[in-house]
Amino acid sequence: MRDILILGVFLLVLYVFFKIMVKEPILPWKEKKTSQKKHVKDNRKKKSGSQTNEGSEPFPKFLSKVKSVKNHMIELENHKFVMIAEVTPVNYFLLSQDEQEAIDSRFETWLAQINYPVQFYLQNRYVDLSEPVEQIQEVLKNDPDLNQLSIEYGNTLIKNLNDWQNRTPRYETKRYLVFPYQVQMKDIQADDEEEFDERVTSKAFNELYRRLNTAKGSLSKANMEVELLTSEGIAETLYYAFNRKRAIQNKFKDISNKEKLALYVTANKTDAHIERVKEMINDEFAQNEEKERVYDERQENIS
Repeated sequence: MRDILILGVFLLVLYVFFKIMVKEPILPWKEKKTSQKKHVKDNRKKKSGSQTNEGSEPFPKFLSKVKSVKNHMIELENHKFVMIAEVTPVNYFLLSQDEQEAIDSRFETWLAQINYPVQFYLQNRYVDLSEPVEQIQEVLKNDPDLNQLSIEYGNTLIKNLNDWQNRTPRYETKRYLVFPYQVQMKDIQADDEEEFDERVTSKAFNELYRRLNTAKGSLSKANMEVELLTSEGIAETLYYAFNRKRAIQNKFKDISNKEKLALYVTANKTDAHIERVKEMINDEFAQNEEKERVYDERQENIS
């Protein structure tokens, strides 16, 4: 009897040790409940994850620190600004050895004389032949001196260009220099918030434009043209960054030409409608001023 008990205890210890090693419940009747709980928990995780993915928006994630695009700069949080310049490259490999060495020395000289960060940004875009096609169509339509053979050649050229563009996706590379700069608060003195913002923006623009001109002066001697991107150019670059596939159909220039970038509605309206809108705007300003006045009075009473 004693041997049977010792054997039973030994088997029980062995069973517990085995269950612990394989990470299974020791009590068999708990296994089903545990697996059900785990399944429910996993489903909840999957459900919440799917909801997060479906509800996520890419622009707040990538542009969460961007406050605005104005004065040909991107304004970020903490008074940080970014200016972008487009670089027209030189065909380096078609040049002679002496010309290549001259370009290398100019580029190295520019890198050696700067003590601030500069980022290089390359953007691949689908080749857009709509502008040359439109120019050819304009000539075919308005030039009265074209003969029949020239018109047929122009129409054939347009067809071949469209077929070439649609047959295989083709890309062109845009090259940019990105100049970041953060304004130090100790360098700015102003009487009110509006003046403070103006001085911060002015200081950032002057410093970044100086850096851009330094790059322009050095790289132009190496036959590389550097041009400032305006606010619209920055918006176009961001548009192609987030809509590379759609940009070939929904072109940025079409959005601009149709005035979808306008700050105000430009559709034809009656004079009465315009007057009503002006009155609403004035009333809104008056209400905001009244709220600010009441708030200031309360703050003075509290102090």
